[in-house]
Amino acid sequence: MLLLVILALQVKPIYAQIYDPVSWKTQVEAQADNSFDLIALASIERGWHLYAQNLPEGGPVSTSFNFPSTDGYRLIGKMSQSEPITFFDDIFEMETSYYEIKATFTQRVKIQDASLKSITAEVTFMVCNDTQCLPPATVELIFKLPAIPTKTEKPAITTEKVTPVQTTVPANPKVQVDSIKITEVSEPDIQKPVTEDPSVAEPNKEPIETLEPEPDKSLWGIFILSFLSGFAALLTPCVFPMIPLTVSFFTKQSKTRSLGIRNAIFYGICIVVIYVVLGSLVTLIFGADSLNALSTNVWFNLIFFVLLVVFAVSFLGAFEIVLPSSWGTKMDSQANRGGIIGIFFMALALAIVSFSCTGPIVGTLLVQAASKGGFAPILGMLGFSLAIALPFSLYAAFPGWMNSLPKSGGWLNTVKVVLGFLELGLAFKFLSNADLVLQLHLLERETFLAIWIAISATLTLYLFGKITLPHDSPLAHISVGRLSLGMLALTFTVYLIPGLWGAPLQWISGFPPPQQYSESPYGVGNSQGSSASEIILPPGAELGPHDIPAFKDYETGMAYARKQSKPVLLDFTGYACVNCRKMEERVWSDPKVLQVLKNELVLISLYVDDKKDLPETEQYVSETTGKKIKTIGNKWSDFQIKTYQANAQPYYIILDNSGDAMNKPIGYTPDIGTYLHWLEAGINTYKTQQ
Repeated sequence: MLLLVILALQVKPIYAQIYDPVSWKTQVEAQADNSFDLIALASIERGWHLYAQNLPEGGPVSTSFNFPSTDGYRLIGKMSQSEPITFFDDIFEMETSYYEIKATFTQRVKIQDASLKSITAEVTFMVCNDTQCLPPATVELIFKLPAIPTKTEKPAITTEKVTPVQTTVPANPKVQVDSIKITEVSEPDIQKPVTEDPSVAEPNKEPIETLEPEPDKSLWGIFILSFLSGFAALLTPCVFPMIPLTVSFFTKQSKTRSLGIRNAIFYGICIVVIYVVLGSLVTLIFGADSLNALSTNVWFNLIFFVLLVVFAVSFLGAFEIVLPSSWGTKMDSQANRGGIIGIFFMALALAIVSFSCTGPIVGTLLVQAASKGGFAPILGMLGFSLAIALPFSLYAAFPGWMNSLPKSGGWLNTVKVVLGFLELGLAFKFLSNADLVLQLHLLERETFLAIWIAISATLTLYLFGKITLPHDSPLAHISVGRLSLGMLALTFTVYLIPGLWGAPLQWISGFPPPQQYSESPYGVGNSQGSSASEIILPPGAELGPHDIPAFKDYETGMAYARKQSKPVLLDFTGYACVNCRKMEERVWSDPKVLQVLKNELVLISLYVDDKKDLPETEQYVSETTGKKIKTIGNKWSDFQIKTYQANAQPYYIILDNSGDAMNKPIGYTPDIGTYLHWLEAGINTYKTQQ
C-alpha cells in the first residue's frame, strides 16, 4: 500500500503535437468600376481562436495583411473584418478580440492594369486555445481575378484555398517559424484544414512530426488515487461509524424498502455533488491553465509543504482540524426538514462533521491535483466522493451486508495515523521541488532519503506496537493486517537504506532528487568519484546524469556539435520533472543507451523551470504568449512552445548541426528498446545526410 500510493503520485502528462488549426481560402467578388472585393476566409478548428486585427500593443499578435506595392491596382480603404468576440484576456491583461470557427476579412481594390490575372498578399496571424498559443505564422494568399466585366456581365466570383505546409524547425531560437503555402482551386464553402503535403517541404528534409496526443494518463492516475483515498477516508473514525447509522435512518424512516433505497442513493449523489463543487471552485478560482504552471513555482511548493505537514501532525493526533461547530448544528437543523432538501443537508452535515478526518485527505488531493492543472481537481473530487458515497448506497440496497462490517474500534485510529505518516513523506517531495528549482542544495538526495528512512522506520515501529500515540487504544496483540502492513513498511525502510550509498532505487526513481544532486554523487565511499574528476569537459559543459557531458545553453551546445560533427540530442527537461528523472535513472542508465549518449551525440539539456534571471539586455516579450521572458527557464520554455508547439517535459529531439530534426520527437518513453531504436534511427538519418 505504501509503495502503491507513493508511485501513483508520480504520473505526469507527456505528449506533444504540431498543430495547424487554421486554413485559409480566398474569394474575389467583382464590383462596379473595375473594383473588386478581395475576401480572405479563415476556417478555425474547434477549441482554437484566431485574433482579430488592430489589437493593442503588448497583447497577442494581431491578424494583419500585407499587399505589395504595384502599379496594377490600388487599395480602396482599409481591410474590413467580420464582427469578432471581445473579452478581457487574463493572460495578456487587456481587452482582446478573436474569432472562433470562421472569420472573414475583405479588402476592396481598384484594378488599373486590365491584364492583371491575380493579386498576391500575405497574412500574419496568431492562434491560441485554452492551454497554449502557437507561434505567429505567415501565409501567402493568391486572389485570382476574373476578366474585367462589361456592363452586361454579372459580377464574377472566384474562390481559392490555401493549404499550409510546415517547414523544418530553425536552429536559432529567435527565428520566427513561418509557413510555406501552395494554392489550389476549391469549392466556395469553408472546409476543414487539409492534410499537409510533405512533397512541398525543403529538399532532403523530412517535415517535423510529433507524437499524437495520448490519453491523459495523469488524469486517470488522479482519479484512481482519489478513489483509493476516498476508501481510506471511509475507514477513519469520523466516517466509518456513520455508515450503519445513516443507512439505518433511511431504512427506518422510509415507508417502503424501495423508497429507502432511493433516498440513500440520492444521499450518495448529494455527497458526490458537494465534493465535485469543491473541486470546481478550486479550478474556477485558480484557473484551469494556471494550476499546471504552479507545479514548479517555489511558493506553491513551500506553502503546500507547510500545509501537508500540518495535515500530517493533525492525523498523528497532536490536534484536530475542525470547522466551527455552529456550521454542523445549522446543517443538522436543516436536515430535519425532510424530503430532498433535508437529504441534501444531511450529506452536507456529514461533510462538515467528518472534516477533521476527510479535510487533510481532501486537501492533499487538491494539492496534488492542482500541480497537474486542468480539470484534475474536479476529477479528483469525483473519485474521492464516489468512494465515500458508494457504501451508503450499497448498504441501503442490501441492509443484510451490514452484519459483515467490522465493529468500530482502535483500528480506525491506526488507519488515520498511517495516513498521517504518508502525508508527512509526501510533504518533503514539495519541499524538494522548491529546493531543486532554486538549486540551493539544502535538501540533497542523501538528506531526502534519510528523512524518508526515518519516517518509514517510525511507521514500522508504530505498526509493530513499539510506539503509541495520543488517541491509540491499548494494544493487547497485533492483528494480521497490522503485522502485514508493518512488514511492508519495514521492507520499504530496508530498501531505501542502500540509496545512501549510491543505489539507484528504481522503484521510486524520479521522486527523490537525482543522483547528481547530492553530497556524494557516487554514494558514500564509492571510489568512482575520483575517476569522474578526471573527465575533461568541453568549454561550457558540465557533468549531467551518469557523467554525460551536458550543455545547458542551446547555442553553446550547437557550436560544439558543429565542431565535432556530431548530431545533437535536445532535451527539454526540468529540475522538478518526475518523469525526466525516471528517464535518466531507468533508461539512460542502460549500458547500450549510455554508450550512445556519451559517444555518438552531443547532449543539450534545457531546463524550463530554471529560475535564474536573464541579463536585462536578453529579456524580451514572447511573440507567442505576449509575456515578459525574464528567467532562463522562461526562455527555454518559450523556445520549446514557439519552435516545436510542445510544452511538456521530458521532450527529446535529435538535430543535425543546422538545427533540423532527424526523426520524430518523442516524450516520456520508459521502454529501453524503443528509446534506443529511436536514438539509432536519428543518428543513422544524420549520417546519411553527411
